[in-house]
Amino acid sequence: MQHLRRPAVAGTFYPSDPGELRAMVQGFLEAANSGEAPPKAIIAPHAGYIYSGPIAGSAYARLRLGRSRIRRVVLLGPSHRVAFHGLALSSADGFATPLGVVPVDRCGEIVELPFVHTFDPAHAQEHSLEVQLPFLQEILESFSLVPIVVGEAEPGEVAAALDRLWGGEETAVVVSSDLSHYQSYPTAKRLDQAASAAIEALHPEDLGPESACGCLPVRGLLEAARARGLKVEILDVRNSGDTAGDKDRVVGYGAYAFA
Repeated sequence: MQHLRRPAVAGTFYPSDPGELRAMVQGFLEAANSGEAPPKAIIAPHAGYIYSGPIAGSAYARLRLGRSRIRRVVLLGPSHRVAFHGLALSSADGFATPLGVVPVDRCGEIVELPFVHTFDPAHAQEHSLEVQLPFLQEILESFSLVPIVVGEAEPGEVAAALDRLWGGEETAVVVSSDLSHYQSYPTAKRLDQAASAAIEALHPEDLGPESACGCLPVRGLLEAARARGLKVEILDVRNSGDTAGDKDRVVGYGAYAFA
């Protein structure tokens, strides 16, 4: 019998009904510019879909161009509920969503790294990875998943894991992160513009926890991208005050493509 990681936020962060979920994701994708070529990596937000879905759609519309060639997705996100050191893998055979099951790649390339551990509690209730899966299921034909929750880790450790998992055009990297949290609308705009400038310039040293909740995996991706000479395109930067919330205390979201 398969050991599955079951959805923790279906029905809250996104619809639990498959038809409703698929229609919502397709709507976000259709509203976005698809570009001309699939990126190697993207950063996409992970809030409730009514808030961050339009911004995430901007990133996934680009990745959809690799629909037939991407066969593995390395997905990294921050830990919101469990404190731990290093990078956490899952023992699950697959990650389930209302759209089906995504098989897990055992990622043998990184299991011997001293900061990488199989640690299921980090995955059980974590939404940062889960909310990306319906987008991936909708845009890709068939793929396996390398799910990594990032705890207290150095950017160089994240970059070292990515280096081993980088692969070729069959592998895409997705980093899940929101930007500023619970600021006034003007403050959020300023912080998110600064974070976007740091991401675009591939300057991980200019990002901190106030810049992005996923600053650790983002900083690791920036190090890996800089080492490979990748360029960053800013696709969309908005906040909850622009999408579905009020402007008193907002959360920032950004979508970025690396090629």
